[in-house]
Amino acid sequence: MPKGTRRKSQPASMSDAASLQKLLPINLPRPTFGGGRSVLKALQLRKTTRELGEKKLSSQLLSNLLWAGYGVNRKRGPFGIPGRTAASASNSQEIDIYVLLEEGIYVYDPFQHVLVPVVFGDRRSLAIGPGQAKLVANAPVQLIYVVDINKLSHTSGYQEPGLLDPETQKAYYCVDTGLIAGNVYLFAASQGLAAWFHNCNRPALTAELKLRPDQRVLFGQTVGYPC
Repeated sequence: MPKGTRRKSQPASMSDAASLQKLLPINLPRPTFGGGRSVLKALQLRKTTRELGEKKLSSQLLSNLLWAGYGVNRKRGPFGIPGRTAASASNSQEIDIYVLLEEGIYVYDPFQHVLVPVVFGDRRSLAIGPGQAKLVANAPVQLIYVVDINKLSHTSGYQEPGLLDPETQKAYYCVDTGLIAGNVYLFAASQGLAAWFHNCNRPALTAELKLRPDQRVLFGQTVGYPC
């Protein structure tokens, strides 16, 4: 499957489809690269913050956040595939970022730099694990990391034998998720934002997102302004 082409999840019901029509794709502004703290200063300030306010991020700040996390930073990377800001096994790019905003759930398309609607309505509380939802349920941005194991098994890059082994796959996609989350943490520190990488309500999110059997919800990461 060509990179940038997203395999379809399970089909939505008629009522789901009608609700989804209330959401439009969000064409993110081009990322900007000026301003913010240096990498070394961001490393010094990087931390987990569990108390976040409800103030929304601007479109430009959201655009920069997603690009920093896992955007396309070069047209030709390893194996001739576009390169991303975080590494992945054989450049399989098997992690998808779902973005939970007040108006609904979107999936980030890094190749078009667009947020594609997935679910209508506020589902941000699902991004937090049991017993934690009250802490940051109203934070402006909840990121959900979802692995598409099919991309590991059928990568266009070097097909090492381990990419077909479930345990090796798990090691790879957990590391790859951590690399993205690390980018998000550093971006947040550079911009004076707060971030928290955490567990999430996997069963509920799997149902809401109508994921295929070869897709799995992994972790969540909350981003916003500190209280």
